Amino acid sequence: MEQGMIKNVSVNDDLGPLLDLAGRVGCDPLLTQASTGNISLKLDGALWIKASGKWLADASRGKILIPLDLASVRATIRQNIDPAELYPDASIETAMHVTMPHRVVLHVHSVNTIAWAVREDAAAQLGTRLQGLRWQWIPYVASGLPLAREISRVLAALPDTDVVVLGNHGLVLGGEDCRATEHLLNDIERRLAIAPREAHPADYALLAELAADLPWALPDDDAIHALATDPVSRKVLEGGFLYPCQAIFSDARTRELFRAVPDTVPAAAEFTDRPFLLVKGRGVVISQAMTPAEIAMLRGLSQVVQRVSPSSPLRYLTEDEVAASSSTAAYRYRELANASHA
Repeated sequence: MEQGMIKNVSVNDDLGPLLDLAGRVGCDPLLTQASTGNISLKLDGALWIKASGKWLADASRGKILIPLDLASVRATIRQNIDPAELYPDASIETAMHVTMPHRVVLHVHSVNTIAWAVREDAAAQLGTRLQGLRWQWIPYVASGLPLAREISRVLAALPDTDVVVLGNHGLVLGGEDCRATEHLLNDIERRLAIAPREAHPADYALLAELAADLPWALPDDDAIHALATDPVSRKVLEGGFLYPCQAIFSDARTRELFRAVPDTVPAAAEFTDRPFLLVKGRGVVISQAMTPAEIAMLRGLSQVVQRVSPSSPLRYLTEDEVAASSSTAAYRYRELANASHA
């Protein structure tokens, strides 16, 4: 067993509310897509945290939490070592959860939050909507120890901070217990809610024709098709990657993957090596090998861009940031996500 892992720990009654909250959050696609997001509880010297690649939605069906010795994890951070490197089974955001002082910490890839957090004017827009909350804005920084350091810097200046909005990433919040944390989450979601645009319906007949005799399938979620049928969404996607999971779970090393192709059989046949294909004005076809995690990510992306205004000044990830998000550790995380959910 890894040093710092707690041995022979019986599940405490305090974990019940945490798992209930994890399940509710994990089953809401506007808060969590596939294995994104994580949750933790500091309890009796232990940090109970979601294991890497596990799905919050599986909280009631399997073991998604692992216990770490809180003092040991804090010691690794003081030594400038990312806990995720020493405890690979733990969340990639372990350092962030330890740095937040709250007993309960929740990190979600809220669709509404991300739709604001990808804007160049995000801080100003959020300031109006989150007024009265103890919140702070952090421009994009890589997950793991770099993000934990930025949160630590914010907390040093404003130690009563309960909410941190992460540029091009998501939302982190904390509370004394699960009830208070969920109440805060619901308040934030209400404040940041954006109505999605109505997209033109998919042309299922044409998509079925394109997929015939090719390794394509049709997604069963109408929202995914908006990536190709909505011209605003297509324009947003052509600009680049909005957040790391867009690159990780699409296996995208170039933004060309998100450029729509003509609605012809030759075009559909030319790109069969892709995980999915945006057919301009018609809808989306996906590879028959696409996993539930990858499909969930595509659905989440559609929900985000449907909430991005055509006039929004957008801040895309830089090439270096995309390259960092495509690291070996990131793809290991994707593999775990694909494997952990039936």
